[in-house]
Amino acid sequence: MALSRTTALEFLRRAYEQNRLAHAYLFTGPPGSGKEALAAELASLVNGTLPKDVFSSKAREIFVARPESKSRRIVTAQIRALEHALQMQSANGRRKVAIIPDADRLQSEAANAFLKTLEEPPRDSLLLLLSTLPEALPETILSRCIAIPLASDGEVRSRKEEEKLVKLLQQASRHTAWTIQFAYRLAQEFQQLLRMVREEVKRETDDALKREQTRYKDATDGAWLEEREEYYKALTESLYLQRRAALVERLFAWWTDVLRANNGVAQRDLPAAKQETAALASRFSTAEILRRIRLLEELRDHLGRNVHESLAIEVAFLAIFIV
Repeated sequence: MALSRTTALEFLRRAYEQNRLAHAYLFTGPPGSGKEALAAELASLVNGTLPKDVFSSKAREIFVARPESKSRRIVTAQIRALEHALQMQSANGRRKVAIIPDADRLQSEAANAFLKTLEEPPRDSLLLLLSTLPEALPETILSRCIAIPLASDGEVRSRKEEEKLVKLLQQASRHTAWTIQFAYRLAQEFQQLLRMVREEVKRETDDALKREQTRYKDATDGAWLEEREEYYKALTESLYLQRRAALVERLFAWWTDVLRANNGVAQRDLPAAKQETAALASRFSTAEILRRIRLLEELRDHLGRNVHESLAIEVAFLAIFIV
């Protein structure tokens, strides 16, 4: 589950105060989720540098490796320099912190070089990797870091498509006749939400690519643009799948609340829809509710195996929303 930056920092602060801070973390999340801000706050906590100075020349014993070559990659020489700095004795007793923004931009050779440091981190060091697309990182690096997924501000407050889905389900609960036509229309409305999500994600990633093109167009080689276009294409799909999964989880939360109401359990994942889920609980038996939850599990499994999205959704909705 993705965390807000505030929640993640509090978790890390407690670990630090209890001397349980790990040596390597991977902060992931979409653009705008605050990965660098969290890295600055954690570095400040363990090192004493002000958060606003962590990524500046004023920082002491903090070492940053960003994509700087013409290919916009983090190259082996940068990693070697960072490792050498970490091995040096601290002049002022501060804890050493290495930060790698855009860690998915590590060249293969640089990633392999960094493995030694991840496996045997220098004493009193903290390694922070940041990535919008962790899927691009080698498994050898992923397995050696504690991942902390961050949510954008909009996700923390609940994405608008998730709120629209709950309202859609609330309206559906008031219909007494769940026919084939009704279930099909509900499936179409769910897919309309997905189209809205895909368009929004595409818009955001297109804007991010344009900003990079403007910023780096005169400082990169010719292969960089094509590579970044592929990167943002993959990022678009990754972010879309994350938000699609969140919508499916909302469906699970809805039917789980119906099951709880059916069994007299007070807890609710969707308290705003307590009245509607309770009404459905009175219409269905426990076995009927569990059948619908199993159908949702099948839908999640099918979507995870890249079965045709529209077909999988229609089949599931025609089975779930018909009495």
